[in-house]
Amino acid sequence: MATDMQKLIGTSEEDDEEEMDTDVKEEDDEDEENREKRISKQVMVGVDAGVPTFSGNNSQFQHHELQEQVSTPGGGGVRRCRPVEEKERTKLRERHRRAITARILAGLRRHGNYNLRVRADINDVIAALAREAGWVVLPDGTTFPSRSQGSRPAAGTSAMVTSSSSLMVPQQTPPASLRGVSPGYCSSVEYNTCQMKGVFIPTPSPYDISPSAPSQTSALVGDGVKQTESHLLIVGPMDTVNDKQIADMPPKLPERDFAGTPYVPVYVMLPLGVINMKCELVDPDGILKQLRVLKSINIDGVMVDCWWGIVEANAPQDYNWSGYRKLFQMVCELKLKLQVVMSFHECGGNVGDDVCIPLPHWVAEIGRSNPDIFFTDREGRRNPECLSWGIDKERVLRGRTAVEVYFDYMRSFRVEFDDLFRDGIILMVEVGLGPCGELRYPSCPVKHGWRYPGIGEFQCYDQYFLKGLRKAAEVRGHSFWAKGPDNAGSYNSQPHETGFFCDGGDYTGYYGRFFLNWYSQVLIDHVDRVLSLAKLAFEGTCIAAKLSGIHWWYKTANHAAELTAGFNNPCNRDGYAAIASTLKKHGAVLNFASSELHMSDRHEDFPEALADPVGLAWQVLNAAWDVCVPVASESALPCHDRIGYNKILDTVKPLSDPDGRHFFSFTYLRLDPSLMERQNFMEFERFVKRMHGEAVLDLQV
Repeated sequence: MATDMQKLIGTSEEDDEEEMDTDVKEEDDEDEENREKRISKQVMVGVDAGVPTFSGNNSQFQHHELQEQVSTPGGGGVRRCRPVEEKERTKLRERHRRAITARILAGLRRHGNYNLRVRADINDVIAALAREAGWVVLPDGTTFPSRSQGSRPAAGTSAMVTSSSSLMVPQQTPPASLRGVSPGYCSSVEYNTCQMKGVFIPTPSPYDISPSAPSQTSALVGDGVKQTESHLLIVGPMDTVNDKQIADMPPKLPERDFAGTPYVPVYVMLPLGVINMKCELVDPDGILKQLRVLKSINIDGVMVDCWWGIVEANAPQDYNWSGYRKLFQMVCELKLKLQVVMSFHECGGNVGDDVCIPLPHWVAEIGRSNPDIFFTDREGRRNPECLSWGIDKERVLRGRTAVEVYFDYMRSFRVEFDDLFRDGIILMVEVGLGPCGELRYPSCPVKHGWRYPGIGEFQCYDQYFLKGLRKAAEVRGHSFWAKGPDNAGSYNSQPHETGFFCDGGDYTGYYGRFFLNWYSQVLIDHVDRVLSLAKLAFEGTCIAAKLSGIHWWYKTANHAAELTAGFNNPCNRDGYAAIASTLKKHGAVLNFASSELHMSDRHEDFPEALADPVGLAWQVLNAAWDVCVPVASESALPCHDRIGYNKILDTVKPLSDPDGRHFFSFTYLRLDPSLMERQNFMEFERFVKRMHGEAVLDLQV
């Protein structure tokens, strides 16, 4: 980045010193009469503004001369003569001062990522520090507090943007990157005390802003210098004032310094449709350019979905990896790392899905004759998004069980890309365990009419699930329990509207506890079976499982939405400890896709949902960390603003954790045109540096 910054500025430290020396010589050659006229003019400008100000590269010397002129009694503005030796000493002092200034500016450009003009002087640095403190600095040097701190100067002071050393103008409209952002991060006093004992709770975030509070914003005026080649794809709306470019910048907020904190790798998830249904790489030139841009800001690698419905689309054990081979070769040449996802689910129909990738054709054919291979709700509606866990050990897939199909697919991938595993290019393999690749039941399918914050429905009514339920009931000695709840409501019900989830409802009774224990145990058994085979297929490589954050109704005693999703986590039970223990058994990483959900405004729009994404997140993290399971994170929603990034950083690197724990890695969702917009990409680059523990000197100039 130092090389890029030198190209952007177009000068070096030595060049600055030469320019400064030349400037001093030129100014020393000015005749005294012209200098007196220029000082008088500046005095008048300062008096008109109400504050004496000075600009230009010789401000200190001018100020010294002005003091001599106005402080001489009876001087009448007549400048007293100085000895030749004093003039020479003044020249030497000025030359020395400007040489020091040149080195400071060169260091700031090279190491501090400051956007200072080529012939900047110490006034530019002082103005930048003033703006850092929240003040407004006008082009003529007049400085005053922003509206959030004080009033503006008297009318008549110029606020026009010129080509002087001041680069900022005040703005009163919030930048686009912050519009509609909810502060979100609220500490709840409604935690269940039984869950909070001995649990690490983060300190409140310093980045919260009241939606009604006035925000201080500013604009960035550039010099129109040429951008480096690696950033040619970064585009965005820019305004022009007096031939200067202006880009919206977020407000300056109190920020935690992450310099020296642990290095957390940052990956970017590639688009869902980067490989088409013929297993061909879509737009290789465009992807290569985008990867080069990402490489220029030192991201660690990318995450790629390897879709079962593409690779094994036509016939059992007929695998086609050609498109992925070309993509991975491209990633390898750029010296990036890979996280790959064994995606055994359908793509399409969920939030954020912009392509449609169904399950393999031969699986769909089996499903038409035997629809019980799919998850089924109480009304008999099938969900072809993924295979039911009821057939994990049933030979209904052309002589193979579902678990055997998964293993054969993973083994084929391991053999095909053995060279990338040996070279350490593929660092982690995430194994899909359910809908959206997440470990959960498909209890909230949009295609069946579910809408937030509905509690969802139990998905245990295919013949294979019911057979397992009957067996469990017989073992318990109560065969009449071999049925699902008949009073658990529908997808969009609320807990208090049902007999099963209401206060004192059936979920707390003998049958309710039996059913929920069985229902959640099927989920854990599925994790155990699939990860044991994944560990065998990818021996020596890190494996991971993705866990979603079902945070609505978390503040209730029943936690109804979590129960239907398979997490037996009512107020008197920790439903995530068993999952964490299973991951620990297989040496797997927990990828929790909820690190920034507390920024979502859903719980603000639906206060009746009693959501608590922060409380859920820290319960899951404590469950994992208590058994020493590494935690990775994947953003569930796109993020482009600094407030959002700061909250992610606070979660990934918690300040008040007594053991100094932090996340294993972070994956950004996802590479798209909006990320490549100029302002968004600048914020993302800053976020990556802070995740890496680098110092970020962010004076907004």
